[in-house]
Formats: sequence, C-alpha cells, structure tokens
Amino acid sequence: MIVELSASMMCADFSNLEREVRSLEEGGIDSFHVDIMDGRFVDNFGMGYQDMKYIRSATKKPVELHLMVKEPLQYFTILNYINPDTIYVHPESDLDPATTLEKIEKMGSIPGIAINPGTSIPQIEELLNVAKKVLVLAVNPGHAGRKYAEYVGDKVKRLSLMRAKMDFEIIWDGAASMKIIQEFGNIVDGFVLGTASLFGRERSYHDIIENIRNMQFEAEYFEKTIGEIRL
Repeated sequence: MIVELSASMMCADFSNLEREVRSLEEGGIDSFHVDIMDGRFVDNFGMGYQDMKYIRSATKKPVELHLMVKEPLQYFTILNYINPDTIYVHPESDLDPATTLEKIEKMGSIPGIAINPGTSIPQIEELLNVAKKVLVLAVNPGHAGRKYAEYVGDKVKRLSLMRAKMDFEIIWDGAASMKIIQEFGNIVDGFVLGTASLFGRERSYHDIIENIRNMQFEAEYFEKTIGEIRL
C-alpha cells in the first residue's frame, strides 16, 4: 500500500526555509503541511501568511493548510490568494462546519476536517459525508513533540470501517514514529511527518523517506485487529 508522506513545516529549520523545501522535494516528500494557529484555539502561534506564501511559490507539490483557529471563515479571503490544495478545519472551532467545508470546495481546495484526540467519531460523523480528508491528530494540538494518545489508534481503525462507504481519506498527524508508521501504514492513507521521524535527525530526508517507502507494513495487523473493533 502506498501512503502519502507530508512534511510538517512547523518543524522545519526556518533559518533557511528555501533549503528545507528543496531538500524535502529532492528527498521524495509528497506534500507540504502548514499549521496555522491563532493563539486562541490552541495555546501557540503557528506559521504566518508570508511562510505559507513562500512555500506555495517554492514548490509545485501539493500544499495543505491545517487551520487551528477560531472562526476559520475569516481567513478564507487571504487563503484564496495562496490557492492551497487542501484545507483542514476543526469542527469545534466553527458554528457551521458543513457550510465551511462546502466553501472550501468552492474555492477549489480539498475540504478536510481535523479531529483532536478527544473528539469522538459520533461528534463528526455527519461531516464525513462532506469532508474528503480526515486529519486524525494523535497528540493534543498546538505543539510539536507532544505525547502520543494511544487510544487514537482504535479511533483510526473505526474510521477505516466507514471510509469505503463515505469516500474520505485518513491522514495521521502527530507522533508519527517509524513504529507508528509500520503499525498503521496499511490502515491510513497518509502520514504527516514531524520530529518523531523526519526532522532533527542525523540522516538525510532522502534516506528517511526512502526507508519509509521500503518499510514492510504490518500487513496482518489490520486483518487481525479490525474484526475486534465495533462502531
């Protein structure tokens, strides 16, 4: 199974962003993941408009935006100029997330929802009819390197049972270590790679990404455990 590998750019070396984008492209990354935070929805500030604009201009690969902000609709005018390929919003941050997803699609971007570890599937189930991608956070949002919430694994398995019927992709975000990638590589459609596997390592991006591509995912893991999961 081929999974999409996206680079979490909040973990990149900002002293030379041009070099980072180029090295990741040459290393074989599939897309660039940009986290936008407003200091209100989460207790941190993420990348800014100029960072987004530069990454968009520096690559022809897909760029996806993860909006960890309150009232995401107020950002859409400026985001429309960047033309992101995917936009993820948190349903908790929006009074009418279904309408927001429809507006994302009208902008020409892929509509996606982001699910915090504490957000249950019943809370967002109806939105799965509208969203084309589901970003499942395996850590509490806002900061890189936070502890993995192990119960998220079962949520991913439950979502996988619903995927074929509702036609959405599952993307894993947070704590995506080599162990996690091997364990869930046959279940999810992609991983956002950060400090757990890609950034801050002695090996080159090319070597790390190539190692993931050549990894033997636990083919039997899904088959052995999925039958135990109930919606």
